[in-house]
Amino acid sequence: MTFMLILLSLSPPNDVIAHDRPNDAGSTISLSWALSVDDSLIDGYIILKRERSAIETEYEKIGSTVRGVGTFEDENAQDGVPYEYVVAAVMDDEVFHSAPSNPVVSSPQVFHKGRINVLVAIGVFTAMVAYFVTKARSGKGLFIRKIAGLAAVDEAVGRATEMGRPILYVPGLGDIDWTATIASMNILGEVAKKVARYDTALIVPNRWSVTYTVSKEVVKEAFISEGSPEKFKDEYVRYVTEAQFGFAAAITGIMMRDKPATNFFIGRFWAESLIMAETGSQTGAFQIAGTDSVLQLPFFVTACDYTLIGEELYAASAYLSREPLLLGSLKAQDYGKLIVLVILLSFTVISFFSINLLPVLRVQ
Repeated sequence: MTFMLILLSLSPPNDVIAHDRPNDAGSTISLSWALSVDDSLIDGYIILKRERSAIETEYEKIGSTVRGVGTFEDENAQDGVPYEYVVAAVMDDEVFHSAPSNPVVSSPQVFHKGRINVLVAIGVFTAMVAYFVTKARSGKGLFIRKIAGLAAVDEAVGRATEMGRPILYVPGLGDIDWTATIASMNILGEVAKKVARYDTALIVPNRWSVTYTVSKEVVKEAFISEGSPEKFKDEYVRYVTEAQFGFAAAITGIMMRDKPATNFFIGRFWAESLIMAETGSQTGAFQIAGTDSVLQLPFFVTACDYTLIGEELYAASAYLSREPLLLGSLKAQDYGKLIVLVILLSFTVISFFSINLLPVLRVQ
């Protein structure tokens, strides 16, 4: 008898409000409602939806929630179509419906208002790039700190020329889609220009067919830009093998047979790095290495004369070519990092004094 009285007195949820979810790509409507007064007694809530059009349609169940939850998102709404929602409290087989919600229509938004900070950051960075590129093109010098490994490239090429021995350039073992390999191609172009200028022999072994093709074009273009296309030889750029240690064995074989005066190891390397660098060291070659692989850096630092560490690898192209577009981009990146560092330090200090700025910043 008591159970029957409870069923008869259960209250439905109230104040069902529907609205288009802001800052999204459309097709989603958010619902909220006031929980039933008897929330602790019910099993949960079911959500019903129908199109609000000239022709009356039946409500269809589109989802459910457990008790204590007063929100739901309908992610299957059709943009531009008006909908009406009802939320019902459920206990066993009994259902207690709310009043219908307000009509609502979903639509996509072109701009996410919660990402204004990203827009501001892009605008500031773009302005800095434009400023530094313009400054570089006007002939005003942009200071870039000396990078020892890159400053030694002229010495490395000159040494090979004086000794009459070739230069070995290994563009890493990564395929062309590795960022370090792309950076290596830029450096290879600058090294190849110096090789063409001094008329020195060059050996560029490659692990991947696509990398081989790109390397060949880069070297050939460098010879053409120096006005010496006839000095380029097809055997300068070689395809070896895709096998990791087969490639390493081939490189060490070249070192032992051809005795290169200078070895460049620029790109992505794995466990074979020490084998190649140590062999080059034993042959007495002048060695310059550069990689973004943190695990291989200690081996190169130990066995090579100079090592480009981390971002130095990516700055090398701008450093060697002095091309205004690259220099401007490099300077803008440095100032961008400085701004980020200042922001991080500022918020660290603010946090230290227990000042909560999240409500003001509206972080999403």
